[in-house]
Amino acid sequence: MTAAGLSDNFKGALLMMASMAAFTLNDTFVKMLAGTLPLFQLLFLRGLLTTVMVGVLAWRMGAFARAIPRRDWRLVALRLVAEVGAAYFFLTALFNMPLANVTAILQSLPLIVTLAATLVFKEPLGWRRMGAILIGLVGVMLIVRPGTEGFTLYSLYALIAVCFVTMRDLSTRKLSAETPSLLVTFLTSGAVMAFFGLGSVLDEWAALDLNAALLVLAASVMVIGGYLSSIMVMRVGEIAFVTPFRYTGLIWALVLGWLVFGDWPEPLTLLGAAIVVGMGIFTLYREGQLVRRGRLKA
Repeated sequence: MTAAGLSDNFKGALLMMASMAAFTLNDTFVKMLAGTLPLFQLLFLRGLLTTVMVGVLAWRMGAFARAIPRRDWRLVALRLVAEVGAAYFFLTALFNMPLANVTAILQSLPLIVTLAATLVFKEPLGWRRMGAILIGLVGVMLIVRPGTEGFTLYSLYALIAVCFVTMRDLSTRKLSAETPSLLVTFLTSGAVMAFFGLGSVLDEWAALDLNAALLVLAASVMVIGGYLSSIMVMRVGEIAFVTPFRYTGLIWALVLGWLVFGDWPEPLTLLGAAIVVGMGIFTLYREGQLVRRGRLKA
């Protein structure tokens, strides 16, 4: 791997951290709306605002002037289906489960994505980095400490969401460089808006007060940031390197839990966070070693 390759990996790490920050903030705003707005209405309104904002940005950036290559349309369609499925199953679980339980199940995603990338794309993954990911997962469990009583039907919904997100990330990885990220983001947001808009007509809508409207707007802005970052991150760097940085979402969750919901981390939670951060630092160190040696194996 060249120095440029190292730069791509660091760029991917930064994009992953930005994506996790945006999505965690979005989850916080959405969770605050639970019990106020029906899920389908919320997702339609958020999708409407997101689609409009992304559409304006895509137009100004000239994304509509660039065509998606024919060979990529199947991947884009697969990504749209995956995004709709992930939104429904994850947010349904989020509305009906404690945030800690949902977070615990979702943390299986980095390992699943990394293993899937190794199997599908034949990307190298040494035992040291795999071990770091597994130890990081132990740290995740220390942070969220889900009880067995928390595994319900909605726990299965969260697992299904993990599968959909894995499909979304891998299909994004296969998109060619000619496909503009903003156009994919616009199509993704539009698909979510259309699906949940049609579904919302089957349910009674709730009136929006100013607080709810502002939360929907804030969630929409965060979704735009999450969409863009999640698309770009799968196209930069090595999946096995960038996926561990999804764990930074846990740090955001801890901070937001304290600031918004008044949750104060226990010592075991802080220990788990230290393990996760430590494994991330080790992964960076190990990657640097491999680059200096001019080979990519662990």
